Parts: sequence; structure tokens; C-alpha cells
Amino acid sequence: MNVLLVPIGSHGDVHPFVGLGLALRARGHRVRVIVNPYFGPLVEQAGLELIPLGTADYYRQIISNPDLWKPTKGPRAVFRSLADLHRPVYEAVAAGNIPGETVVAASTLALGARVAHDKLGIPTATIHLQPAVFRSCINPPKMPGMLTGPRVPRWMIALQWKVIDAVAIDRTIGPALNAFRKELGLPRVKGIFREYMHSPRRVIGMFPDWFAPPQADWPPHARLTGFPLYDERGVSDLSPDLRQFLNEGKPPIAFTFGSAMQHAHELLEQSARACALLGRRGLLLTRHQEQVPQRLPTGVIHINFAPFSELLPHCAALVHHGGIGTASQALAAGIPQLILPHTHDQPDNAMRLEKLGVARTLSPKKYRADRVAQVLADLLGSEQVNASCAEVAERMKGGDPLEETCKLLEELLEPVPIEAAGT
Repeated sequence: MNVLLVPIGSHGDVHPFVGLGLALRARGHRVRVIVNPYFGPLVEQAGLELIPLGTADYYRQIISNPDLWKPTKGPRAVFRSLADLHRPVYEAVAAGNIPGETVVAASTLALGARVAHDKLGIPTATIHLQPAVFRSCINPPKMPGMLTGPRVPRWMIALQWKVIDAVAIDRTIGPALNAFRKELGLPRVKGIFREYMHSPRRVIGMFPDWFAPPQADWPPHARLTGFPLYDERGVSDLSPDLRQFLNEGKPPIAFTFGSAMQHAHELLEQSARACALLGRRGLLLTRHQEQVPQRLPTGVIHINFAPFSELLPHCAALVHHGGIGTASQALAAGIPQLILPHTHDQPDNAMRLEKLGVARTLSPKKYRADRVAQVLADLLGSEQVNASCAEVAERMKGGDPLEETCKLLEELLEPVPIEAAGT
């Protein structure tokens, strides 16, 4: 096959597609990754072909917006940024298309790939990395500002989804998307995050059913394959200094608040202080050096990045923002998690991790050293939490989600009718 991968988002969104690309290439397929050139070094170091999408400065501009991390403003900021991407994604897919040989695997936000499916008939799969994007009135995800729970009737949940569509999503994304579709002679669409973002050919959720059981009102053609767990292992390695640090004392507590987070100075400051209060060693992970406190307590160090699959088995716990990729690596490592969810899918991921018994959640507004130290002490001292972590880590063994995803993509070249665009 000629496979075009289209991830839109941060490192947490791009990593799984690079892992998928490597798995597809190992099966004999040609793989090209359509992605912002900010991630070009990652794609090229992995040995995959890069098709640049926009400019690295554009990505830096997007992630510098502080609204990106606010509960209700965050999704709107993301939705507005999509307006500039529909045409270039479509054009990149169209240019890379080899009729009869091409399959597209596009992330949740790559709506231009869906337009290419509708206009050009290119077999396309939508890949969702987090269960929060699967709407349900039976068992809805936990979303900022949305009233959910077992006591909330389904009609009220359905009404909230309708309002979210009308006020936030279709009104923000629809004008640019439908103007572009009109140029191409395609009909107007609505319910963009209700139905349209799901490819009519194939929908793949890259998480296991024990993390998020499929619901009767999910797309009927959705298939779950499991956490991809790709994290640059083999491309990036633990540095000698980091290996020495890990080997010279008790397991540290790791702290990370997202690769795109540029406003975490205070969070990192409080994290370092929490380590001092606990008398524990700590690792502050951020690619943005300017966020790191100038003075760190003894036993607390900063690193830019390390593959979690190599790092976390040496750590006592992980404190993070609730990104699905970060959370899944901690599950595989079998360590407790303290979640600091801000917005997007983070609250839903945190809720699911708490239900598994492996995590606790703390509001960003309450993230202070004394409170963090107390919650971490409780987590680390809990036999029940440690037992749950070990149980879930055992579940993570076996199977090959990336291989399963490859097989689902290969099936797309089988001759089947392409359904009309959703409305």
C-alpha cells in the first residue's frame, strides 16, 4: 500500500502515528507522514518520509496561546486553529494519492483528510487516540462544563451535546470547512464532531476496551486495538547522566505537564518543593527550558525528554496532565499516577484512571507543594493502589495494537462501496 498518515496535534498525537508508520513499513508498505515540520526531525529520525504541513512557527504560535490550557477556552482555541488546515491537508493527501494503492489514516482533527475521502474517494480511516471523542448518551465521557453522571437522564445529555454542537463546534469549525467543501462542489455538513469526523469506511480507537468499553451509541463500525505505546524508543535514548541519576538512589517521582505546555513554571516550582517536603528525588520533564526553576532542591533534576517506556519503570510515580499517551505509559510501567487535568480529553482520562484504582486527581487550582506531597504520600503508601497498578500492568502485556491497526488499514483496499459524505 501507499499509506498517508495525518496526525494533527502535539507530540502525544504524533508519536502513535510514527509507531504505526514503522509497523506499516515493516509489513512492506510505503509510508509518508503529513505533519507540521516542527515534528520533522522525529519523523525523519525514525526513517519515515515527511510531507510538511504548514510551518514550525505556526505550530509554535498555536501552543503559545495560554487559552489552550483553560477548561472551556482550550477546545475553542483548537477549533479555531483548524480553519487554516483543511485546505493544506486536503492538498497534501491529494498530491500523495496513488489511485488504487492509497490508504489514509487520519487523526481526529484532520478534517481535510475526510474532505479528500468525500471528493476523491480515497479509502480513509479515522484514528482516535482517546475515548473522550466518542460521544455517548449512555455512558458519556467527562467533558469540561458538561453535566454527566449516572443520575443525569439521557435526554439531558443529548440536549447538552446538541447545544455544544450548535454553539461551540459547528459554529466555530463549520464556516471554514463548509466554504472549502463548497469550492470542491461538496454539500454542506453539520454535526462535525457528532458524525462527520468519523470516517464512514473505518474508525479505529487506539485504546483497549477495558479502559473504555464501547457503547451502543458509538459508531457501529468502530474497532479498538489498544494503546500504541510508541515513545521514540530506539530513536531517543536515556542519556548517560540520566542513567547515572536513576541508578544512584531510590526511584524518583517524575513530573510532566505536556509537550505543548508552555506555561508550567509555577507547576514545576511546586513539584520541586513537593519532592523536598517528601524527601524524595524528582525528575522535571519539559522541552521548554525557560519554565524550569533556576534553583532546584537536592535530588531534583530537569531533563528535556526521555522515552517513558525506558524511564518510568525506574520511577516511583508519575505526576502529569492526563494525556492519553503519558497515562498509558504509566499503566504499562505499573506505577501510581497523580493527574492534573486541565481541559480537552484530560478530565475523562483522569476519571477512567481513577476507576481503575491507579490514580488520584488534583485540580490545577489546588496544585500546591504541601497538597501534592500529601496526595503522593497517600498514593505511594497505598497497598490497594500498588496492587491495582500491578494488575493493570499485567493486562497491558500481550497483543500488538500497532499490528492490529495495520491489519485494519490493509482491509481498506478491499473493494467495497464508499458511502456518501455525512450530513
